Amino acid sequence: MAKLTHEDILAYLEEATILELNDLVKAIEEKFDVTAAAPVAVAAAADAEEAGPAANVTVTLTDVGATKVAVIKAVREITGLGLVDAKGLVDKVPSEIKKDVPAEEGAKIKEQLEAAGATVEVK
Repeated sequence: MAKLTHEDILAYLEEATILELNDLVKAIEEKFDVTAAAPVAVAAAADAEEAGPAANVTVTLTDVGATKVAVIKAVREITGLGLVDAKGLVDKVPSEIKKDVPAEEGAKIKEQLEAAGATVEVK
């Protein structure tokens, strides 16, 4: 069997369809007992370690204010919960709206809830 050069391999990859590339990845995974997804998981874990535990915050609703309906709508938008579940969170003040989110996202959530009339605590 003739030895393939890097150029030959790259030329094949440029012309291959997505399905052919998918089959190639599966064959390589089986042949060499590896997983293509592993480097992504390792990179995500490394990013989480670099960020450190102080980078994550918890957003807690401490007071609903006068516009309860607006706060329920904001909670639904933020959490993706249904109406009944969002109302339940709002009714059980203080309640955690989002836990272990990046500080930047926590600040955005706080702004959104305060715009709806709620009082929010970010820890």
